[in-house]
Amino acid sequence: MTTIKSLQDTTVLHNGVEMPWFGLGVFKVEDGQEVIDSVKWAIEAGYKSIDTAAIYKNEEGVGQAIKEAGVPREELFITTKVWNADQGYESTLAAFEESMNKLGLEYLDLYLVHWPVKGKYKETWRALEKLYKDGKVKAIGVSNFQVHHLEDILAVCEIKPMVNQVEYHPRLAQKELLLFCKDNNIQLEAWSPLMQGELLNEPSLVELAKKHGKSVAQIILRWDVQNGVVTIPKSVKQHRIVENADIFDFELSLEDMAKIDALNEDRRIGPDPDNFDF
Repeated sequence: MTTIKSLQDTTVLHNGVEMPWFGLGVFKVEDGQEVIDSVKWAIEAGYKSIDTAAIYKNEEGVGQAIKEAGVPREELFITTKVWNADQGYESTLAAFEESMNKLGLEYLDLYLVHWPVKGKYKETWRALEKLYKDGKVKAIGVSNFQVHHLEDILAVCEIKPMVNQVEYHPRLAQKELLLFCKDNNIQLEAWSPLMQGELLNEPSLVELAKKHGKSVAQIILRWDVQNGVVTIPKSVKQHRIVENADIFDFELSLEDMAKIDALNEDRRIGPDPDNFDF
């Protein structure tokens, strides 16, 4: 089990880059004031990691918030992703430049392939390798890749993915994928860790929350990090952003962890990477 003591604690990716275990996701957060506020509140609360994507259409706001937050750039860990329509070699390189212009950054900490678009993701990966070699990105990875997609990339890549960001929560524990990533030194990262609020009334989680004097959300997020999974819950409410990160002063026992593991139903709320309408 992974022991993490603070919001600033990091996991070391296979190329030596340190990535915070915990961050803020901004999926479905509106560009402009809403995203600027969320990111600034998160940075104020001690968050170092912010995760966006081209398709979220809020990279400008994220960039603006980073400027306004007044924290040295090197203290932050910024992720964005190349969208499906831009996949392919040249088009990925162009999409990257566009994202960087919107973010207003000199370099990126992590760039991800957003979905495994059939027939394109290998070329997209080649573009990410180039960006990495050129020093424009500190780390590269993928998102929503299943084991067979990863095997595909590993068979041809020069540089293997450092991160795989996937839907991950107690109803979708992704055991096989988690193990595969651990064996191949790829850091698993969770999106939608709270299952968009669907788990907040789950009786066994409510019971664990009472036991530890924590919220259900905090119990789930703690389960993520103790499983060695980087997690990036989203919120647009300041008190929730602060509360989500308050998970470093308690620990779930092996028995607690097993109770949460028992909730797995291999059930997604997001699209299935193998049957996604790209």
